[in-house]
Amino acid sequence: MLVTIVATVVVLGVLIFVHELGHFLAAKSVGIGVPRFSIGFGPATPLKFRRGETEYVVAWVPLGGYVKMASREEQEGQSIMEGGATEEHFPEDKLFENKPLGARILVISAGVIMNALFAWVAYVGLAAYGRTELPSTRVVVDSTALPSAAEDLADVPPGARIAMINGDSVRTWTDVMNAIIDPGSDRLRFDFVDASPVVVPIPGGDASARGAVLDGLAPFLEPRLGTIVGGGAADRVGLQPGDVVLAVDDDTVRAWSELVAKVEPRAGDSLRLVVRRGAERLEMVVVPEEQSDPNVETGEIRKVGRIGVGVAFDTVRVRYGLLGSLREGTRETWSRTRLVLLTLKGMVLGQISPRELGGPILIGQVSGQVARTGLAPLLGFMAFLSLNLAVLNLLPIPVLDGGHLVFLAIEGILGRPLSLALRLRLTQLGLLLLLGIMALVITNDLFRVMAP
Repeated sequence: MLVTIVATVVVLGVLIFVHELGHFLAAKSVGIGVPRFSIGFGPATPLKFRRGETEYVVAWVPLGGYVKMASREEQEGQSIMEGGATEEHFPEDKLFENKPLGARILVISAGVIMNALFAWVAYVGLAAYGRTELPSTRVVVDSTALPSAAEDLADVPPGARIAMINGDSVRTWTDVMNAIIDPGSDRLRFDFVDASPVVVPIPGGDASARGAVLDGLAPFLEPRLGTIVGGGAADRVGLQPGDVVLAVDDDTVRAWSELVAKVEPRAGDSLRLVVRRGAERLEMVVVPEEQSDPNVETGEIRKVGRIGVGVAFDTVRVRYGLLGSLREGTRETWSRTRLVLLTLKGMVLGQISPRELGGPILIGQVSGQVARTGLAPLLGFMAFLSLNLAVLNLLPIPVLDGGHLVFLAIEGILGRPLSLALRLRLTQLGLLLLLGIMALVITNDLFRVMAP
């Protein structure tokens, strides 16, 4: 629980700070006064201080933040969400509405730009640091998890090696995953070294179906034990690292994924394992223990059987040079951005249910789970979340940056701004819509938490 709380504070705090820092720096650069910089909405907590003309605060509602800019209009249309009116009075040349249109567009866009820049820097840094990958493209197929459009993959024999996907060579399992979820392809063509080609007619825009294809494929790993959890079910019956599981209850086991599939639904049952240890062939009975298995993407928690073992497999560390890191970071940033855009498109077209949306509780759960796996995965998660924040902030909803940019675009077309009264009414409608979306995602989170 402590790790989850700390990870949530770090993830949300950093991303909100980065976004608002963009607005703040841009406002300062064009000479706009900034009376308040806030992490969170509503009244300020005791965590606040003043430096120069700006008051820096942490507010009580930790679901975002804001940079209050000097503006006569802002003072007239003050919202309690921004902690009330400020006392400072700024000269006319430091007011937001008195700056040229281009300067105001820069200031409003700067938060989104900073979020995208943060993600790009993170992905470049992760590429330079390197990552551990499985240097194999041998596959085993779970036909029960495949969508109907990918049913031809069920005929691929266990252990078949994928040579290319959509004409591009794949050398590691990460290459396989990236190719499958690539939103830019209109279908998936798998070319195997030792099996016939398979074409799956699922476009990249159908993110849920592509995800289902990925769920139905697993790397083919020999069912060789690598780690044994001390005091676990496997340890108690004498299983050792290096043992190869040949069968479970007389059912042959050819891959690690098959062993997992046979153990997970059998919590509390006695399983008879046939194991090869060197030249010996051993038999032993093990009873899987029931454990909770949280889904990192959905937050759903299911009960599964575990015997306390880990798989043994060889990995390679892939590092990129300076130019390679820049290319890989740019590729990853663009690929993830397209994924967010296509997911958003799927929701607008009704292809993805709003029930799949997650809010702060889900972000907290995932942050805690990812943080336990290491700093690099946590940074990758923050980069992806930062891109989500950038894209969502560009939605043309008053209150969000995208809504403000629409107002400025209309001003540029008409040669004058919309009336303050009209902008205030539209902003109030935008706020109601935003509160409705927040209520939906929090409700989704609560249903996930309370689900059995």
